[in-house]
Amino acid sequence: MTLRATNLIIFAAFLLLTGTGLASAAERVTARALAPGPYPVAIDTRVGGDDSQTRFVMDFSRKVELHAFTLADPYRVVIDLPQVVFDLPLNTGATGRGLVRAFRYGLVMQGGSRIVLDVAKPVRIDKAFVLDAAVGQPARLVVDLAATDRETFQRTLALNVRPQHVSTTAAPEREIAHKGDPRPIIVLDPGHGGIDNGTIAPTGVMEKSIVLEFALLLRDQLERSGKYRVVMTRTDDAFIPLGDRVRMARIRQAALFISIHADALRKGVGEAQGATIYTLSETASDAEAARLAENENRADVIAGIDLSHEPGDVADILIDLAQRETKIFATHFAKALVADMRRVARMHKHPLKSAGFKVLKAPDVPSVLIELGYVSSKDDLKQLISGAWQARTAGAIGRAIDTFFSTRLAGGQAQPGGQ
Repeated sequence: MTLRATNLIIFAAFLLLTGTGLASAAERVTARALAPGPYPVAIDTRVGGDDSQTRFVMDFSRKVELHAFTLADPYRVVIDLPQVVFDLPLNTGATGRGLVRAFRYGLVMQGGSRIVLDVAKPVRIDKAFVLDAAVGQPARLVVDLAATDRETFQRTLALNVRPQHVSTTAAPEREIAHKGDPRPIIVLDPGHGGIDNGTIAPTGVMEKSIVLEFALLLRDQLERSGKYRVVMTRTDDAFIPLGDRVRMARIRQAALFISIHADALRKGVGEAQGATIYTLSETASDAEAARLAENENRADVIAGIDLSHEPGDVADILIDLAQRETKIFATHFAKALVADMRRVARMHKHPLKSAGFKVLKAPDVPSVLIELGYVSSKDDLKQLISGAWQARTAGAIGRAIDTFFSTRLAGGQAQPGGQ
């Protein structure tokens, strides 16, 4: 059964149960039971308390297991769950109460979901438990928080035994070429995913969905050409840490890494539209580039990853950024992208920029980040969700890739990454 069909059944059951379009949590659970799925469903959430004690509650269609722990700088409470479906209203978690300033939730890997509570000060987890469904009430996850001091918080953090890094599964192995295949490997990196929604349009459309759809279309176009081997950092709504995205490209000795995103401006900040191509530089080309890089580099923090335990090769990457040849190749490709995309897509008034994006820090793989447009712009958003626009723009990127590799081969230059 397709997701659309399942949703229609659920909606029909919902209407039959309520007759009005308003349902209690218990009624929504009953509706879900008429179309059971493989995963528990989160159906309601609430936060209560004050700045000394706060309770976080989330209702589920059936009982789930949980593991809760805290992180510092910024202060967060992370709740790890088996894979669940979050059937919650748009903007749930945008604001909190008491010790909880806001919270977010989503998939962090296949088989695993996560809730991250942003807390206003150091806290301790007083209780964390799940209640079975009973007396017409749904199963319930409860986390009680109490304010504490930083010294106590840090001591608890040091004693807490937990996985220090999200374990992720790379994209399906069908994407990895057979040994001996001389075709260049291109890694496509749809930004965000899972718990990290990225920017959100006024209509509710999420950046993570837009860029995944576009990246899959681009992958299919490139594979049909027969010229390249294509690897995706993600092929579904899963969260991949920034360091893992870079490592995927390095391990596969990729010849090119393309990270795909969509930007947004906050209300009142101003207006901007059009696509932008970014290359790596520790000094941002302008304030807008610096702002974007800072936002994108927070992805791991958003997902509740403890960056203090990042593997040591990140330090090596920062040192290796001095590799001039890779930067030259990336800049060359970025210019080709601007030239080809300009023919089919609206471009930013300053389409070529640079900033310190973590995801571009592979020292031996030419890497660029494409911001397809602004979801905060009505005109841009209309294009971003248009199949015709996506196909034209993916075609333009494909032509730029062809130009990039044909120029390098014609010049007889060795390809970084061993290609």
